Amino acid sequence: METVQRSSPIYDPNFSVDGIGSVARSTVVELLEEMNGDQLRIMKSRSPELEPHQIPPKTDWRTWLMLGGRGAGKTFAGAFWLHELARNTRGLRLALVGSTLHDVREVMVEGPSGIKTIAADADRPRWEGGRKRLVWERTQSVAYAFSAEDADSLRGPQFHAAWADEFCAWREPGRVLENLRLGLRLGLAPRLVVTTTPRPIPALRALIAEGRPELETSRGGTALNEKNLSPGFLTDLRRLYGGTRLEAQELEGLVVEAEGALFRAGDLSRARGVRPGRLETVIVAVDPPASAHGDACGIIVAGRADGRGFVLADRSARGLTPLGWGRRVAAVAEEFGADAVVAEANQGGEMVRTVLEQAGCVPPIRLVHASRSKRARAEPVATLYERGRVVHCGDFPELAEELMGLGSEERGRSPDRADALVWALTELLLKARGMPRVWVG
Repeated sequence: METVQRSSPIYDPNFSVDGIGSVARSTVVELLEEMNGDQLRIMKSRSPELEPHQIPPKTDWRTWLMLGGRGAGKTFAGAFWLHELARNTRGLRLALVGSTLHDVREVMVEGPSGIKTIAADADRPRWEGGRKRLVWERTQSVAYAFSAEDADSLRGPQFHAAWADEFCAWREPGRVLENLRLGLRLGLAPRLVVTTTPRPIPALRALIAEGRPELETSRGGTALNEKNLSPGFLTDLRRLYGGTRLEAQELEGLVVEAEGALFRAGDLSRARGVRPGRLETVIVAVDPPASAHGDACGIIVAGRADGRGFVLADRSARGLTPLGWGRRVAAVAEEFGADAVVAEANQGGEMVRTVLEQAGCVPPIRLVHASRSKRARAEPVATLYERGRVVHCGDFPELAEELMGLGSEERGRSPDRADALVWALTELLLKARGMPRVWVG
């Protein structure tokens, strides 16, 4: 595998004339100074202004999962990433996996945002229908088409990288993904990009649960790509589906509630609002992780005013040591002027208080212990959302997804953000009524 050296400017998937990505600023300036007017116009035409959710994360990920609403630019992002890889590197073996072979060709290859459509003439790959492959003549990189309807077709072939589109529409997503990953064994760092509108299926929840550093997740709603859509498209759909489960899934790109879930997309959508000018009290609720390598530390900031709870921030984080998450909680408490820190102590007991105190946590620390199941504790909080007594003062997509997963039979990572929120709203709005049953240390 060899990177192609070009006399024209080096083009990086994270670079555009309007924004500097992974290319050093000094290098970009030198390149632009050497270009004449015609070259600049060509560069601009081939350098689309990618939205943040369409840009690959700058980490050592093995899988990049891009969740987006309809028309959010998922296909463009996947096609752009794979095309740039193929046209700049010699001899790559790549995989294109769609719901059917028809979808691979009509959407991923030749669709309005497909690889051949976005490619410039000089680098446009050739589709060989008989062999079901896409060939970049200059670099001799090849992308082979596969249908998710035939999981066994991925047994045997091996690849440097792959792009899988509309994962949630596959008939057997888990099995196909497993076979695809087993084939990513060429080169030093094989990579997989998965683009999909989410659905509440176990395979997607399991994929999301893998977490960093192996997996990076990006989210983008349809509104982020509105400038590239038909005028009135978004307005009409919001008029028809605003505040419903369908809006959350198909327009906002959220993993909505599964069967048996307590929190509904419509209630969470209606919960959006603004922070009041004055809050009676502010607390930071903490759901500590069992280890530094497992679940996240759920950290939710919430306040109370006029009998309603206001969710101010989600500062949850993964991969922190006990002192690390303790310091994070202390910093968040100081930032929001918290009156108290409420922390679940089922796992660590008094050690949780010790960690927070050693980390410099100033507000009083209240330890709470669950005596009921997660579902039982969350039920009265879900009722608060149904009654309109909770306001989200910001956009918290990961928190919303965890809430919509509470109560379902699906298994995955612990819903740490959701657990912290339940503790926060229980403390602020339900404690006086004794719901749910907890004891405070």
